[in-house]
Amino acid sequence: MSSIRVRAQIEAGIVTVRAIINHPMETGQRRDQAGEVIPAHYITKVQAQCNGQDVFTAHWGPAISRNPFLSFQFQGAAVGDVLKLSWTDNMGESDTSEISID
Repeated sequence: MSSIRVRAQIEAGIVTVRAIINHPMETGQRRDQAGEVIPAHYITKVQAQCNGQDVFTAHWGPAISRNPFLSFQFQGAAVGDVLKLSWTDNMGESDTSEISID
């Protein structure tokens, strides 16, 4: 099961992408109930491609909230084109989701 829920809709030539990424986004500054520091675990890069072309890149850090919501727009796509959204984090984990633009 993907950690990314994404939707992309086109209207008047502008694609609006909305996504929610299921991720803990731990800062490395909180402590658990035993008093131990919870290790930092956060997304460092989010990237979107449409038909193999980069349309969006974001470099994140520990200040982004848990299960972040992302929204952006771009031009130059059509209904049925493939949008690929992916992320990587500071622990080397990653995920990718591909959808067709509505």
